[in-house]
Amino acid sequence: MPHSPLPTRLSLREVRYDIRGELSRRARELEGQGRHLIRLNIGNPGAFGFRTPAHLQDALARNVPDSDPYTHQQGLPLAREALALFHRQRGTPHAHADRVFIGNGVSELIDISLRALLNPGEEVLLPSPDYPLWSAATILNQGRPVYYSCRPENGFLPDPDEIESLITPRTRALVVINPNNPTGANYPREILQRLVDIAARHRLLLMADEIYDGILYDQARFTPLAPLAGDVPCLSFGGLSKVWRACGWRVGWAVLSGDPLKIGDYHHAMDLLSALRLCANVPAQFAVPAALTGPETILELTGAGGRLHESRRAAIECCQASQHLSLVAPAGALYAFPEVVGDAAVDFDDQAFALELLEDEDVLVVPGSGFNVPGSRHFRITLLPDANLIREVFLRIDRALARHAARARARQVA
Repeated sequence: MPHSPLPTRLSLREVRYDIRGELSRRARELEGQGRHLIRLNIGNPGAFGFRTPAHLQDALARNVPDSDPYTHQQGLPLAREALALFHRQRGTPHAHADRVFIGNGVSELIDISLRALLNPGEEVLLPSPDYPLWSAATILNQGRPVYYSCRPENGFLPDPDEIESLITPRTRALVVINPNNPTGANYPREILQRLVDIAARHRLLLMADEIYDGILYDQARFTPLAPLAGDVPCLSFGGLSKVWRACGWRVGWAVLSGDPLKIGDYHHAMDLLSALRLCANVPAQFAVPAALTGPETILELTGAGGRLHESRRAAIECCQASQHLSLVAPAGALYAFPEVVGDAAVDFDDQAFALELLEDEDVLVVPGSGFNVPGSRHFRITLLPDANLIREVFLRIDRALARHAARARARQVA
């Protein structure tokens, strides 16, 4: 008797996560054959030799004996108090420990926050390119992603007029990723204020993914969204993974701000969903106060001469020297998002190119279409390798693009 396949959830067919998708699986096969690959698909500092600061490690180690019981569903009280104080100091209105939610990374909190918000068919405004977890979580929670374009000719900044034109009676939230993953764009205060005004007019929840808020280059300044939002409901996300290089610790947070009368029901929904998973992992939460009040450690990496600064500079210089690439210099975060131009862009398929780069040049990147960019000629790399390795990577990328350009010219002659 033939076996019928086990059915799966239909909405999963619409979900993609190319950062760890088919290309990553093919990379594991090649590594199993003995190939040495340069993996630039994930912003994972520990995989490139970065370490969590010692004062965070000490805080975790000291408190392991106190980590056996469950804690409050919204998170360890002392960690939430520290986060509330941090947000009050930077101007977040109504910041209070009762409105802080700690999760197993920002990823879990994105899912919880959308599940608390959406009814079937309701819409979430997302940037294109986006971090694809936002699209996936919207779809899996029965919502509909609606994309606003962030184009390279505008420095990957959003157009508030376009955003407002996309709003319908079913729109519930506006997501802002700043500093942006994958583009590195850092949003100016003027644009953020216009987004707040749009949310206020249309009674939208602002969802501010600010996980890279401390990773900025060349005097760029970060403007948090919640202080501008005031009484407009806003959920601000952050965590230990990037600024403090503690990805594996899985500590993220979401801080709910705005008029208490407007956010009460949503707060209760978030609290209920947090309770259903009991609590986030406890030991690493003890490091949150140390992170927020301890010594600054990211500026030595992002400032002039720092490792991240030099890797970014190498990526910019390599793209400037290439006849096949154009790059909007990232102002923040851990990525570059180059665009393929010239003859190499003729009939360009970003998925096919990424596979060719992997198979022929031992370099793993993420195609731009994986960030919900239609007709993409982009790809994303992480800036975590040192500058010399970044230069080696771009030599290989240029070699692959030169072959693609030569094939395109040959087709034109034929």
